[in-house]
Amino acid sequence: MRLRTLLALFGAALLVVVGPPLLSTGDGSDTGTRIPGLRFMVPNTPGGGYDITARTLAMNAEDAGLTHGIEVFNLPGAGGTVGLTRLVGERGNGKLALSMGLGVVGAVHTNKAPSTLADTTPIARLTEEPDIVVVAEDSPYRTVADLLAAWKKDPAGVPVGGGSSPGGPDHLAPMLMAQAAGIAPRTVNYVPFDGGGELLASILGNKVGFGVSGLGEYRDQIEAGELRLLAVTGPKRVPGLDAPTLREAGLDTEFTNWRGIVAPPGLSDTERDKLTGLVRELHGTKEWKESMKKNGWDDALLVGEPFGDFLDEQDRRVATVLKELGL
Repeated sequence: MRLRTLLALFGAALLVVVGPPLLSTGDGSDTGTRIPGLRFMVPNTPGGGYDITARTLAMNAEDAGLTHGIEVFNLPGAGGTVGLTRLVGERGNGKLALSMGLGVVGAVHTNKAPSTLADTTPIARLTEEPDIVVVAEDSPYRTVADLLAAWKKDPAGVPVGGGSSPGGPDHLAPMLMAQAAGIAPRTVNYVPFDGGGELLASILGNKVGFGVSGLGEYRDQIEAGELRLLAVTGPKRVPGLDAPTLREAGLDTEFTNWRGIVAPPGLSDTERDKLTGLVRELHGTKEWKESMKKNGWDDALLVGEPFGDFLDEQDRRVATVLKELGL
């Protein structure tokens, strides 16, 4: 009996020592890139640039075997500041991240949001891309010159639609275009939409004179012939697309948008490092590289504190541009 008791106690001790590690293996809580229960919040409607970026990132991370079960959900409103406020309120939640970009920076200013990006944990800038100037296939504007002639004649009568609030990229780009064309920015009739998905229907229905949005959002419609691409706002032409830059079209200006990820405040070093580690690993995968090429995104990886410094610089830049434009 004594020997049986000793063996039983020894077996129980082995279960205590060996059991927990065996039970935790494969549940996603181990070290590395796995973050069980990770959720990406998109602060605008489905179909916009933040939405496409978040869903692409989630799909690529899973396809590359970096993590699994990422949930992407939309919480639109006030140019992204509704989502930003929600994120800041989730202090210490290392399983939540916000897909964002320059549009949120601008919306904080124009909506006088209670929370700012300085209240978040910066994770990474991911991509850059030019905006595009597009019209419906049946639009009378065949070229940028056609559009500018009508716009200069009656700025308020040629409304421009954008998928961001005033102060965001789809607003700043046409304002800079107007300034370069000799049109007073205050006279421009800018119609904001909560993301590129909502904007698309108005462009196709000729409810706005032209639209400005991200290339990745409308590339499929351009290639299908539903939208006519008049120009790209970046410093160079986009391979595979027949459209001039704004400078080639006679406007002495250029504009580039960017997108990234921030997390709630108050994360532990481990939680922050897991999120930045996931992004670093994803950056090197063939899945992500193929998606960047497909969507016309340029690589702009900037991780952690340097991204935080960049956010501070962008905040100052937007404030200055809005003031210079009289907006």
